Amino acid sequence: MANDSGTAWHWSEEGINFHTRKWVRPEDLNANGTLFGGSLLKWIDEEAAIYAILQLGNYRVVTKLISEINFEASALQGDLIEMGLTATHFGRTSLTMRAVVRNMITRKRILTIERLVFVSLGEDGHPTPHGFSSITYDRDRMPTEHPGTGTVRLPSA
Repeated sequence: MANDSGTAWHWSEEGINFHTRKWVRPEDLNANGTLFGGSLLKWIDEEAAIYAILQLGNYRVVTKLISEINFEASALQGDLIEMGLTATHFGRTSLTMRAVVRNMITRKRILTIERLVFVSLGEDGHPTPHGFSSITYDRDRMPTEHPGTGTVRLPSA
């Protein structure tokens, strides 16, 4: 859909490289009839964990820190929102990310989180070095073992 100026609107948040979309449903609303912040934070934490797994090559990642959350707008039932994450720093055992969420219907930014920190854990549950220092855009770091069984099933060709 084009806006009044004749140019199509598109996502243009500099540096954001991992996008997920959600549809705001009735169970996601607060008593005010707008998107419940807790639902949104759950979605962000889950997506950030998936991003950390892909960047660090380890299923065993945990949320260490979520910095100040700046809510700027909201969403209503039926709105579509888009979440974006980008890695901003690779520590020895950690990954720091930035998150931005926008309402695709109103085109307003819903929130920003400047720092989400995830830590890579070893089998003993303690922080373990991951050995990475840059973002991957491939699935080359995808863990090859299931954390529960130590095996992975690959689809047959």
